[in-house]
Amino acid sequence: MKKVSYTLIACLLSVGLAACSSNDTKQDKQNDSAKNKETTQADQKEQQKQMEEMQKKLDAQKIDDQKVVATVNQDKITGNEYNSALSTIQGQLQQSGQDPTSKEGAKAVKKQTIDALVGQELILQDAEKKGIKASDKQVDKQLKEEKKQFKDNAQFEEALKKSGLTMDQLKSDIADSIKYSQYVDKEIKSASVSEKDVKAYYDQYADEMKKQKQKAPEYKEVKSQIKKQLESQEKQKEVQKEIEKLKKSAKINVSL
Repeated sequence: MKKVSYTLIACLLSVGLAACSSNDTKQDKQNDSAKNKETTQADQKEQQKQMEEMQKKLDAQKIDDQKVVATVNQDKITGNEYNSALSTIQGQLQQSGQDPTSKEGAKAVKKQTIDALVGQELILQDAEKKGIKASDKQVDKQLKEEKKQFKDNAQFEEALKKSGLTMDQLKSDIADSIKYSQYVDKEIKSASVSEKDVKAYYDQYADEMKKQKQKAPEYKEVKSQIKKQLESQEKQKEVQKEIEKLKKSAKINVSL
């Protein structure tokens, strides 16, 4: 089961969305410059320099695309898959306020990337054993949804080229994502979240907002959103349990 990690679709979309919003971004920068006189060219250059230095550190964590980083039963996970998943996890750590290039951060990134890829491979292998498939119709439908994120087909093709994906790889990626989702829906039990859990989460959130001297939205306004978030978290815990179960009968060799 040779595949490219589905996380590359997120990378592809980010390329396209950046292109879609380029003109708006330029205008926003002009407006901000006029409104905020304290922002100097020197400040901007320093920020740009810091961003470039950080990107170099992030890129340094990548490995050779052809290197085999792990073998899960009969299937190999390559550096190409590792690097695409790596970028996603680096971004997640940055969003949570952590530095993925620090000593501890780098260890966390490496472990989370390998764990995610091995877990994904185990799920997809089991899905194949259970006859879970993605039809051409399903793949084409999802592909159309992805294309809607772009202004036109030319922009989509350009983003696809920049991402390093071929159309066949992208379709294979989408098919794997569909199979993964179908497996989770079919094989993983639904998560149950009580009203008490939702309210407790809201109260904690409201307290944090209060400490920051901000007002939280009314409970009834966010109740449904919180419930879905907690259900998703619980579902993911069940997925992890299933992965741990599959690991017991799998032959896994990590070579990174």
